[in-house]
Amino acid sequence: MSGNTETCLAATDVSTVSEDGGRRRQAVVELVEILDMGNSLQQLKARGEVEEEEGPEEDDKADSALLPEVTAIQSTSSNGGHAHKELRTESILITFIQVCVPFLIAGFGTVAAGRLLDEVQRWSVYEEFNELFILVPALLGLKGNLEMTLASRLSTAANTGGLDTWSSWWRCTWGNLVLIQAQALVVALLATAIALVVEQDFSPSHILLLVSSSVFSASVASALLASLMILIILTSQRLRINPDNVATPFAASLGDLVTLGLLSMVAQGLYRNEVVHVPMAIALVTILLVPIPLWCYLAYQNPITHNVLLFGWIPVIAAMCISSGGGFVLAKAIGEWPSIAAYTPIINGIGGNLVAVQASRISTSLHSNGVPGVQHSSQMYLGPHRTFFSLRQDSKTAVVLMLLVIPGSALFLFVVHAMDLGHTVLTPPFMAGYVLAAVLQVVVLLMVADWMVHYVWKMGWDPDNIAIPFLTALGDLLGTSFLALCFLITGRSRSSPTNHITS
Repeated sequence: MSGNTETCLAATDVSTVSEDGGRRRQAVVELVEILDMGNSLQQLKARGEVEEEEGPEEDDKADSALLPEVTAIQSTSSNGGHAHKELRTESILITFIQVCVPFLIAGFGTVAAGRLLDEVQRWSVYEEFNELFILVPALLGLKGNLEMTLASRLSTAANTGGLDTWSSWWRCTWGNLVLIQAQALVVALLATAIALVVEQDFSPSHILLLVSSSVFSASVASALLASLMILIILTSQRLRINPDNVATPFAASLGDLVTLGLLSMVAQGLYRNEVVHVPMAIALVTILLVPIPLWCYLAYQNPITHNVLLFGWIPVIAAMCISSGGGFVLAKAIGEWPSIAAYTPIINGIGGNLVAVQASRISTSLHSNGVPGVQHSSQMYLGPHRTFFSLRQDSKTAVVLMLLVIPGSALFLFVVHAMDLGHTVLTPPFMAGYVLAAVLQVVVLLMVADWMVHYVWKMGWDPDNIAIPFLTALGDLLGTSFLALCFLITGRSRSSPTNHITS
């Protein structure tokens, strides 16, 4: 009898971890190792099946008591403080519905941005400062990459447990807010420098107006959009919607519209009576640029944004160089087909939005199963079978995204024509060629995204910060090139009377 009593007491001592500090800590370490390998808590319980008959309630209590310590340890792990948790499985229908609405909103946002540019180009400040026409695409492209990478980072954090507690939510949000401020201001200066160098105009008044208007629009737009992204992702969590499906399209569409509107209004406001308001411009530049070291310091001190601040610039700048290839193609094509300018943002916007969704989803899936450089797919190759026809969830998502290309392209093509932005006749050959160009662009982008995200992960880098800038820049290059080829094949020429942009 006494032997049985001693056995029961020993079993109780083993299951009640809180009574022994050494065993408690060892159990925590073992549990963290299991979670870091991508296993769920059920695997830990499976290891205790032998003891479950004698004390299942005690085991459950021990597991529950360990969870706070596990969360605390994981918050300082190499995965940026994101706890690993199992992702919800989505059906194809749910994915289609969640992606479709933001995709349509993003498309109309792109059309609205094109319409706004068509209006503001007649303002006096645009007529006087030709640099603005060069600044606009450079600034929107660079800012767009920052906002989509931010949306991807926040979506990954939300899906992997990085926003589940108040402390982790606060650390993630304020870190990204100060980081996006620093990045936006530096990017605005870089875009301004590009515009000035291309135009070879270094007069003080031109420099002041361009710098002040670009940094103001970049700073305010980044603060508004970053706050909106946080709100969208938190709302998505409450509604049990996957943030990866909605965040990046909203960031892309609203970013262009808000930044272009702010840039145009500030530039026009500073150009009063055909004279630059120098004191106001100097005040704006001083107020906005002086805090840059502070934003960088705060982002550097935050463990979540530390690496992004140090290494997040290279992908954005490299993407700008790739996009310049698309700009070169567009500059040549406009000389032959002026109306191509109205369709280029649409095809590039559709491709960029869809590939950003896919890249964000794949990155989240990888983050939920490990850390960069530790776990990766054993098969990484570029091809349509892996991307579209395998049994993986990513392949099903790629098929869903492809289903949106043809109806989306046709819809926005008719919208542009109805708003008379293209100033051209929609013939069946042109419509077929346009849709085919959009389909080819998205097919290539989704295949490259599938390969690139896994490759970046294998190399030990975070795809949220690297993949999207390259993919959107490649989308600009492919979309512009395929569209120019479409205009060439369908026989549209500059001499065609319906192909001119009329004033």
